[in-house]
Amino acid sequence: MRLWYGIGLLVVAAALAAFGWHWVAEDPGYVLLRLRGWRVETTVVAALVILLLAWALLTVLWRLARWPFGAFSRRHRRLSQQRLGAGLIALMEGRHGDAERDLNRASRLDSLRGPALLASAEAASRRGEPGRALEALDQAAQSAPRAARVLRARVLRREGKSAEALALLVPEADKGTLTPGGWRELVQAAMANGDIRRAREALAPLQKSGALGNRAYATLEAQVLAATIQAASDGVSLNTLWSQLPKTQRRVPAVIDAYARRAAAFGLTLPAMDEVESALRREWSPLLIETYGTLAGDDVEARLRRAEGWLDAHPNDANLLLTLGRMCVRLKLWGKAKQYLQRSLALAPGSAAWEALGDAFAGQGDAGQAQRCYRNALASARGDAVTPLAQTANPLQPDTHPIAIEERDVHGVPRLRE
Repeated sequence: MRLWYGIGLLVVAAALAAFGWHWVAEDPGYVLLRLRGWRVETTVVAALVILLLAWALLTVLWRLARWPFGAFSRRHRRLSQQRLGAGLIALMEGRHGDAERDLNRASRLDSLRGPALLASAEAASRRGEPGRALEALDQAAQSAPRAARVLRARVLRREGKSAEALALLVPEADKGTLTPGGWRELVQAAMANGDIRRAREALAPLQKSGALGNRAYATLEAQVLAATIQAASDGVSLNTLWSQLPKTQRRVPAVIDAYARRAAAFGLTLPAMDEVESALRREWSPLLIETYGTLAGDDVEARLRRAEGWLDAHPNDANLLLTLGRMCVRLKLWGKAKQYLQRSLALAPGSAAWEALGDAFAGQGDAGQAQRCYRNALASARGDAVTPLAQTANPLQPDTHPIAIEERDVHGVPRLRE
C-alpha cells in the first residue's frame, strides 16, 4: 500500500513539474538589482536558485563555526550517558558505592539529572545511608517531583519511619493523583503503621493502575485482608466483615486461614470449621489442612476420620500427615501419631513436625527421645543440622515403612512427584 502511495505522489509531482516548467518558460520573469553602481539582471527562477544556494552556504558556514564549541558539550553528553549506564549496571550488581559515584556524575547533565539522582538515592538507601538518599531526593524533586516523593516514602519506610512515609503520600492519595508506585508504597506504609483501613482503601486504585501482576497483587491483597480480619475486635464485627467481603476474596486460602484462626479465638469454632472444610472441598490447600488440625474443638475424633479420608487422595502430602499426627497426639494415639509424623518428616522436614513428634514421645513417657525432638525442632527453625533419633527397634531389622506412596492417575499411570 505504501509503495503505490509513493508511486502516486511521484506521478503527481512529475505532472506538476512539467506544467510548471511550461508556465515558467513562457514568461521567466525579470529581476534587476542596482547597488552603488553595480547592476545585476536575471530571471526570477535564477534569483530563487541563487537565494537557496546562498542560504545553504550560510547554514554550512554557521555549523562549521559552531562545531568547535559543540564538541565539548557532545563529549559531556556522551560521558554522562555512559556513566548513567554504568551506574545502573552497578546498582543491579550490588556495587552501590560505585553506582552512587557514577550516577552523581551523570546527574551533571540537565537532561539526565532527574533519573540519575533517583537511581543515586536508591543506591544510597540500599547502602544503608538514608541521609545521603534523602539529600539526593531533595535535588531530584526539582526534575521529577512525583517519582522523588514515592522513592522518599520507600526510603522512610525502610528505615522504620512508616508514619512519615504515610503522611507524605496521604495528600496525593486524597486528591487521587498518586502514581501507581505511590499506591503500592501507601499500602505497605499503612500496613506497617497499623492503618488497615487506609491500606484496604488503596487496593482498588492499585489494582486499577495495573502496576502489579496478578500474582503479586493477589499476595498483597491477601496480606491486607488477613490484617483486616486480625484487627476485628469481636465475633460480631468479624462475621459482619466476613459477610461483606466479595466471594472471590473469601476463597483465598490465606484469608480463610486468618478468618478461621480469628473466629476460633472468639469461640466460633463451628463457622471456622465450615469455612475451612468448604475451601478444602473446592480446592486442596496445604495451608488450610494445617489450620484444620490446629483449631480447637471437641470434635477431634470426627475431624481425624474426615482427614484420614483425605489421605487416600493425598497420600504424600506432608502437611496432611502433620495434621493427622497432631490430632492423634491430642487423642493420645501415640503409635499412630508417630507413624504419621515420621512420614511427614521424611517427606518434608520441619520444626512443627519435630515438635509434634516430641509431644508424642513425651506422651509415651520417653523423655530422652522427646528432648531430641524438641532440640531438632529448634535446630530446624534456625536452619541448623538435626540429630537423628536413637533406634529403639532391632537394628538388624530393616525399616519397611513406606515413606512415599505411589500415586496413579485415572488411566493407571504413575504420577511423578514434583
